[in-house]
Amino acid sequence: MRLVEGRATVESVDAFVAELGDVGDEYGCAVQAFDARAVVDEAHLRRAVELADRAFERGENVARDRGVEILLYAAGRRQIDQALALGVREGEVPAVVVVHASEESGSERAAAEAVYDLLAPAETLGEYDEQRVRSFYDVTDAERAATDASLSELVRERVALLTVEK
Repeated sequence: MRLVEGRATVESVDAFVAELGDVGDEYGCAVQAFDARAVVDEAHLRRAVELADRAFERGENVARDRGVEILLYAAGRRQIDQALALGVREGEVPAVVVVHASEESGSERAAAEAVYDLLAPAETLGEYDEQRVRSFYDVTDAERAATDASLSELVRERVALLTVEK
């Protein structure tokens, strides 16, 4: 798995997603973009990729597309339309893009370079919007008060719970 960070200028979400899909098709990788303001850290996305891979290996995947399966796990949602709220929107958005080949291959590196060309360079990972994250993952004040777990740990728990909820 490789992560590409930057600022995306998205005039059309469909067109941007199609460009990423073309990169994925060319290099044999899943390519999935996220609004970086809703991604807590690299571990969040790494866990989503691991669980999506496991779902495909076991034939338990919800989506036919590996990138969409990664999105579902990262969002902790089984419904694609709900998980899409974690994706990029029109306008200029801080983005983090997962580039992942299901097997070890050199294609990840080349695909990541192609994705990098679609973004303006910027560090975006770790610059999440706490209120947006808490709202999206339904992390309440009571839950935060009841545990010493970090927000990142609570989000990764939501990601892992998707497996249990299937």
